[in-house]
Amino acid sequence: MASRVAIVCLLGALALAACDKPSPANGQAEVASSDEVPATAAPRIDKIDRSHKGENAPDVSFTPVAGGPATTLAAFKGKPVLVNLWATWCAPCVKEMPTLDTAAQTLGDRMPVLAISQDMEPAKANAFLAERKFAHLRPYLDAKLGLSTAYGANLPTTILYGADGKEIWRVTGDMDWAGAEAKKLLAEAA
Repeated sequence: MASRVAIVCLLGALALAACDKPSPANGQAEVASSDEVPATAAPRIDKIDRSHKGENAPDVSFTPVAGGPATTLAAFKGKPVLVNLWATWCAPCVKEMPTLDTAAQTLGDRMPVLAISQDMEPAKANAFLAERKFAHLRPYLDAKLGLSTAYGANLPTTILYGADGKEIWRVTGDMDWAGAEAKKLLAEAA
């Protein structure tokens, strides 16, 4: 009997030790706070990931917020494209969205800025975008989380592709996309 009590106590202790951090209510992982920096700060060098340079974009479809047929990143081949994976529940994502919109305005059609929501409830993403009226981003929905799964990404993650459809770099965590450091990074696609 004493050994059974000891085993139950041991199993209980192990279960408690594994639960040191509560899961988010929506079941989606949150960005680690160590990757978060103020939007006005330059990105830390460890936030620029070049380990996937030269890789093709994943063949995952996503849909325009306004409706219409699904598309893939291959449809944008021929010009550089900046892909931002975000969600309404992600505070760093929300924080950087205005700077992404500013960057999209500056870049114009030379480099589309795709804001691809990873919200599992498209209505939340639609309401968020409608309320904030971002005028220059190209908003899409990926409610099945195909892109964040393919990238193994935390949010926000932003990936720059060259005109050849090959990845140049990616940034995990929020960034001031209208700032000088971002402009230097975006110039790498030229």
